[in-house]
Amino acid sequence: MEGPGFRQLGMDRMAGLVYSTGHIHFIEKGQRMDGKIIKVGIAGQGRSGYDIHARWLRTVPQQFQIVAVADLLPERRAQAKAEFGCRVYKTYEEMLKAGGFDLFVNATPSFLHPKAAIKGLQAGYHTVCEKPSAVKLSDFDKMLDAADESRKILAPFQNSRFQPAFIKIQEILASGVIGPLVNARLSYSGFARRWDWQTRQEMWGGNINNTGPHPLDMAVVLFGARPLEVYAKLASGPNSFGDADDFALVVLHGKNAPTIEVSVSSNLAYPLGDMFNLSGTCGGITGNFKSLKWRHFDPAKAPKQKLMPSWSDKRAYNSEVLPWVEENWTCEIPDVFQTISKGFYDCIYNAIVNKGKLVVTHEQVRRQVFVLEECHRQNPLPKLAAKKAALKKKA
Repeated sequence: MEGPGFRQLGMDRMAGLVYSTGHIHFIEKGQRMDGKIIKVGIAGQGRSGYDIHARWLRTVPQQFQIVAVADLLPERRAQAKAEFGCRVYKTYEEMLKAGGFDLFVNATPSFLHPKAAIKGLQAGYHTVCEKPSAVKLSDFDKMLDAADESRKILAPFQNSRFQPAFIKIQEILASGVIGPLVNARLSYSGFARRWDWQTRQEMWGGNINNTGPHPLDMAVVLFGARPLEVYAKLASGPNSFGDADDFALVVLHGKNAPTIEVSVSSNLAYPLGDMFNLSGTCGGITGNFKSLKWRHFDPAKAPKQKLMPSWSDKRAYNSEVLPWVEENWTCEIPDVFQTISKGFYDCIYNAIVNKGKLVVTHEQVRRQVFVLEECHRQNPLPKLAAKKAALKKKA
């Protein structure tokens, strides 16, 4: 379907996109995880570079060693030197030129992601790139070209792919007990005001660029390799002190495909249900990162019915008792955030040392970038001055 609010994703460069199901094994049988230490240079020591990447990497010295850090702020450079005993640089360009490491972790501000990743690859380093990898297909394709030309690994940091709850959801779907997937709703919403750089369009801020890549990655996996159409609605309200979106609703749909809804709103004072809600032809799944429950029935054990040839019986709706089976799952892992970092970096280690395959494929991330680009194409938001004038006029 073409027209206002819709654009179909062409299938070029989509070969190999598969629906990932079942247990994800980060290390293949017979492969080793010891013996080689990968030296790491991290660009950026903000929330991501320090609290996510460095937080995990410093715990596995048998696999990774942080040997270089770049950050514009002198206090962060001093902290990195003191805590990691590493070399420090003001800019990532200086760090890339100095070299002395194997893996470049690109945790720069969002708008620098494509540029910094390309420079890291061109300099000859395997590269981890924070999300969003890009917000335009043209930029992401340049990153892929740089990876091909350098023969180095480009690993987009989609750590939510390793969420135990999402892995469990895929296992349930793969078992077939709830039947083919009809609809899924993924809600990463709540109520919060925000006034930092992540509220500015020029910095690639906003809910859809910042938080959106987490549920969008899951949505792409659930949708599979089918031709994809996108409907999106973005808005920037008074609780975003900048001009980027604080409300995002995205729908992935297509012919003979499930409908996947992603909601990332900062204006949700009361929940609309659980974080995950998936509906199949024989049951459904609901829950969050901590717990899931699902109910299903076996059509072979259900009452036998057939289409009625005439009007309803006794003016009543159809009614039956289905043989429901209910199950539940609880995540017993105390620190899920570190667990998903482990999953991602085990995969990276395996790819570098053993030439293993990435769990998060380039084709899947490219599809996500297409969705992000569509969100912004369909919803050109006013810049800050125009937004302020419009809000003042409404007051």
